[in-house]
Amino acid sequence: MRAQCLGMRTFTDLPSLPSHSLVPFTDLLRLAVAAYLARFQGSSRYHTESDLRCYLVWCAERGLDPLAARRPHLELYIRWMQEIRRFKPSTVSRRFSVTAGFYRTCVIDGLLEHSPAEHVRRPSVPPESPTLGFTHLQFEALLTTARESPNRYDFALVAMLGLLGLRIFEATGADIADLGEERGYRVLRVCGKGTKVVLIPLPPAVGRAIDHAIGTRTRGPVLLNSRGARMDRHAATRCLRRLSGAAGVKIARTHPHMLRQRM
Repeated sequence: MRAQCLGMRTFTDLPSLPSHSLVPFTDLLRLAVAAYLARFQGSSRYHTESDLRCYLVWCAERGLDPLAARRPHLELYIRWMQEIRRFKPSTVSRRFSVTAGFYRTCVIDGLLEHSPAEHVRRPSVPPESPTLGFTHLQFEALLTTARESPNRYDFALVAMLGLLGLRIFEATGADIADLGEERGYRVLRVCGKGTKVVLIPLPPAVGRAIDHAIGTRTRGPVLLNSRGARMDRHAATRCLRRLSGAAGVKIARTHPHMLRQRM
C-alpha cells in the first residue's frame, strides 16, 4: 500500500528518458513547426521559436511525439513549468500560448483533427505586472556608475534602456546605420514588436552615450559584447547586474525590463 502511495507522486509528471532514447523529429513535425514559425517575422519569430523549443524538448525527453499529444500531456507540461522549472505565471502563460498556437496551426493545416490544447486550464496572470523598476535614486546611481565605467558600452546600454525606454531586443538590435536625422533632430530607427518601425528622437545625453560607444566605427551594432560581437540580452543582463552591484543597488535578479518599468 505504501509503495502504491509513493508511486502516485509521479502521476503529475512523465518520467524523462535517457539522452540516447530521445524521440527524433519526424519530417511531418518539422514541416508543422516550420509552417507555424513562418507566420512570424523578425524578433517575434525568434522568441516564438524559443518558447516552442521548450515544449518540443520537453516532449522529446519523455518520448512523446508532439503530434500525438493529448490534453493530459499539456496539463502535465504546465505543471512542469510551474512546479519543476518554477517559471513566473506570465512566462508559463506565454509559453503555453505559443504551444496552443502551434496546435491551432496544425488543425488549420489538416495535420490534426482538433487541438489538444483546446480545453487545457490556463494559469491565471495578475492584471498588473509584479516587476518593480528602479527608484529615481537607484537609477541615478546606476547611471553614474555606467558613465564612469571604463567599458564604453555600459553607459550606452543604460541610457538606451533607462532614458529611451527601449526593450532589450530593440537596444541590442540597433545598428549604426539606424542613426539619422529627421526634421533637424537626431533619431534612432527602431524595429519593435511585430516588426513595427518607429523613429525615436535622441536626447543629447543618449546621443553622446551612443557616439562614445560607436567611436570611429561606421557600421555594425551599436552595442558590442566583450568579444567584439553584437551584445545579446544575456550579456546585457550580466552587464546590468555588474553595474548594479558596483552602484550599491540592492535588487534581487536585476534584469533589463526593470529599466523600462521606470518609464
